[in-house]
Amino acid sequence: MSGAGVLNVGAAVLTDWAIACLRHFELPEDDARCLAESLVQTSLWGIDSHGIARLTHYLNRLTHGSIRARPEIVVTRSGPGTAQVAGDRGLGIVVAHRANRLAIELARENGIGAVGVSDSSHCGAVGLYSRVAAREGLIGMAFTHSDKIAAPFGGHRPFLGTNPISLAFPREGSEPVCLDMATTSIPWNRVMNARREGAAIAPGVAVDGEGGDTTDAQAANALRPLGGPDYGHKGYGLALIVELLCGPLNGNPYGPQIGPMYAELERPRRIGAFFVAIDPMRFAGGPMFAATVEHMARALAAEPGAPRMPGDPELEAQAKRRVEGIPIEPGLAAEMRAWSTRLGVASPL
Repeated sequence: MSGAGVLNVGAAVLTDWAIACLRHFELPEDDARCLAESLVQTSLWGIDSHGIARLTHYLNRLTHGSIRARPEIVVTRSGPGTAQVAGDRGLGIVVAHRANRLAIELARENGIGAVGVSDSSHCGAVGLYSRVAAREGLIGMAFTHSDKIAAPFGGHRPFLGTNPISLAFPREGSEPVCLDMATTSIPWNRVMNARREGAAIAPGVAVDGEGGDTTDAQAANALRPLGGPDYGHKGYGLALIVELLCGPLNGNPYGPQIGPMYAELERPRRIGAFFVAIDPMRFAGGPMFAATVEHMARALAAEPGAPRMPGDPELEAQAKRRVEGIPIEPGLAAEMRAWSTRLGVASPL
């Protein structure tokens, strides 16, 4: 991303700034670092809809009390390979890392771990969690939901969230293969970024209040499910599955019952998540699994068009942004400066 008014800022500078902002709210040092590093890592991957741009939202909810800086997180092991993590309205990224780590521990003990999360908040890019498991030789899966943002297939009023899915697999000699995708055509945060910067959104990804296609971010009332007007039943079906795993299964509300992300800031959102880790060594192909994944990646790269594995574009973005810095658009820069002044923290810009 480049253009007039865009500033490139180093990852370390942004991390330090985020930690300083979070410590103002008396977050424990480890939690502040966990959140800051997760957001900056997401920006390094080029996922600007879920990266450092979201910190100001978390700061806003901490200010209003709907997110707790020091929650009493409760972990309950419910079986050999299952557990529940009650987030006590904590920061979703901190709660999610803890739940994902537990899923990894259960998978090491029993071959598979499945951990549900209740009473949490926005947990960022779910690829943060599946990749952790895959780097440790496991297969990682991560799911979360949100308030009503997406229209169901056949309708035009928002009902489900963007409900992302991530699966990651170990790859010998390289970073994991990682699919990290919303079940809508784009994440809603991309609409919010476009509103902030006065930009348009792509055609075919959102509808206005009457159900008509719109490229006006201000007029966008609901996202289309992945697959659009003709094949959106696929994205809608995936979104519904994620909703059931993250909402009702964990005793959380679903879709229209969840508090909106950017409004009613005093209202806790009670968002859920679901993490699964699987030990490949418990299966016939386990000993050669990571090597086979790498062999498959090489075979694909040799095909016409040189197809890449899921996750490779993020790694390319990361290599570039580590050198050039993370782009900060003018609207986000203004928000960052305002929060710096408000909290008495040195601006990173």
